[in-house]
Amino acid sequence: MGRSTETFSKKEREKKKSIKLKEKKEKAEERKANAGSGKTLDEMMAYIDEDGNITSTPPDPNKRKRIISEEDIQISVPKQAALTEADLIRNGIVTMFNTSKGFGFIRDLQSQESIFFHVNGLTEEVKENDKVTFETEQGQKGLNAVKVKKAPKAV
Repeated sequence: MGRSTETFSKKEREKKKSIKLKEKKEKAEERKANAGSGKTLDEMMAYIDEDGNITSTPPDPNKRKRIISEEDIQISVPKQAALTEADLIRNGIVTMFNTSKGFGFIRDLQSQESIFFHVNGLTEEVKENDKVTFETEQGQKGLNAVKVKKAPKAV
């Protein structure tokens, strides 16, 4: 039979393994010895006092600053006020109109935004720089002007 091939480096590795194992067992025993039942629920509770600071004592109910009623809490979006017919009709100026392609843009005089219109939304013929009245509706890419007609001239 051949001789055992235990070398110095193998002995060192085994020694290190055994030392690590012993340390691990010692740490586990130490944790078991020091482990109590932990803190009670009351010890773990945190409270917020009347000034908004975290404390370990419950706040005094007599020192509350504000009482919130259920009616004050608004969960949904507020309803919009019903629009009158005068609000629906807008005034503007035709800034660009391409007759061959059949579309153009109106600059709203109130909001200064540019609103698209199509020739199908015209009730009478218009050209660039005409003052017009129109209504808006939501299109695929934004607001579209519909029922576009020339504004009555002031006398």
